[in-house]
Amino acid sequence: MTGAAPTHPETAMSPAPADVIARLRAARVTPTVREADADTADRVARTLVDCGLTAFEFTATTPGWEKLVETWSREAPEVTLGLGTVTSPEIAERALAAGADFLVSPFQVPEVRPVADAADRLLVEGGLTPSELRTAADRGVAKLFPAHVGGLAYLKSVLSVLPGARIMATGGVSVDNAAQWLAAGAFTVSIGSDLSKGDIRENVARLRAGIG
Repeated sequence: MTGAAPTHPETAMSPAPADVIARLRAARVTPTVREADADTADRVARTLVDCGLTAFEFTATTPGWEKLVETWSREAPEVTLGLGTVTSPEIAERALAAGADFLVSPFQVPEVRPVADAADRLLVEGGLTPSELRTAADRGVAKLFPAHVGGLAYLKSVLSVLPGARIMATGGVSVDNAAQWLAAGAFTVSIGSDLSKGDIRENVARLRAGIG
């Protein structure tokens, strides 16, 4: 689907979410930093950024996530920072107040859309069916989750009826297969534990070598 026009080009958006979309496109990989505690999440994030990655998301399932977002948004404004597992307007409001550049949900959250819109921030909603993905993509970026359920063939089929849709593939995307998802048309991919377990620097080097 390379070269296909997005369903909603950035020119139709206000500058802030359009800028985040452009940065996510350039990053190509948007890791999910989901850890059991804030200190570990911070350490993983710092290593990822030290290795040259420019975008990632913390998650609302990590205790202390609010302080993490607050600190990173203040100290590393060059990083495109999101908060994942946004499941309610209250979490969204706290994340935006802390300085998150974008929000991510594993499923459709229509009750969160007004919060994101009022703050002029990108909301990436999850979906699996073509209808869910169309709804999310029409707002900017859709999250295909869990991507491994349908696999690469499913992503290609979805893009054949939603040409140009910006789809973030998440769930089952690994260091070794990320390049295949991008080649299949994913707008960006999110990798979680497969990137953070073991030697993170070695994993990132392998990832970057694979995606070119």
